[in-house]
Amino acid sequence: MVEKWLKRIYAFLLYLFLYAPIIVLMVYSFNNSKSRGNWDGFTLKWYVELFKDRQIMEALYYTVLVAFLASMISTIIGTLAAIGIHNSGHLQKKILLNLNYIPVLNPDIVTGVALMTLFIFVGKKMGLVTMLLAHITFNIPYVVLSVMPKLKQLNKHLGEAAMDLGATPFYAFRKVVLPEIMPGIISGALIAFTMSIDDFVISFFTTGSGVQNLSIKIFTMARRGINPKLNALSTLMFLSVLILLLMINRKSSLEIKGKDDVA
Repeated sequence: MVEKWLKRIYAFLLYLFLYAPIIVLMVYSFNNSKSRGNWDGFTLKWYVELFKDRQIMEALYYTVLVAFLASMISTIIGTLAAIGIHNSGHLQKKILLNLNYIPVLNPDIVTGVALMTLFIFVGKKMGLVTMLLAHITFNIPYVVLSVMPKLKQLNKHLGEAAMDLGATPFYAFRKVVLPEIMPGIISGALIAFTMSIDDFVISFFTTGSGVQNLSIKIFTMARRGINPKLNALSTLMFLSVLILLLMINRKSSLEIKGKDDVA
């Protein structure tokens, strides 16, 4: 009994340590004062001013646009790459997986400088396209790592059975293989989307004048002091991600429940 309560207290303190800064940030997004040292009453004015700030809205537009396109493109490429790696020989698979780990373990600043050097070498003007290409590049390995476990769990004879029953290879892949690995694909897409929104270092080195995502814009604004509008923006982003995760978990739970009912 005592051990059970100790585990609960430990878990509570752990989550409190993780989420206390976010809770403080959310509370102060409703503070009427610009100062973080005192509470001057409840207000929504920082949220109103946030949506009136053209520069922040423009940075938000570029952030969402790049994150959406990068996550979609990297998910397609990463899924196909994972299938190719999974179907490779043992030695080839081992080499390709180790190569896939390098961008994940590589410091962001090295990847950012390398991509910047590459774009300059090929004469590509820095801007939205270079930032998008950079985000696609560093997202692909995460998608591969998300899809590979589902491919390992997949019965390798399912596709062959579908083709034996008359299905074309593409139809068997679309109707049999793809639904089985879809949870891994969705996880990879969500990780890619989150990584793209969160990225600062690689974006900083691969963007051009006039194109800023939120991480770069927040960094620029924070150098002049924390603006309460940033608290409001961070609160909205946190709540958006939380709602998205709850919706996905709810959908996954319903799918699992449906499969159990069928069984």
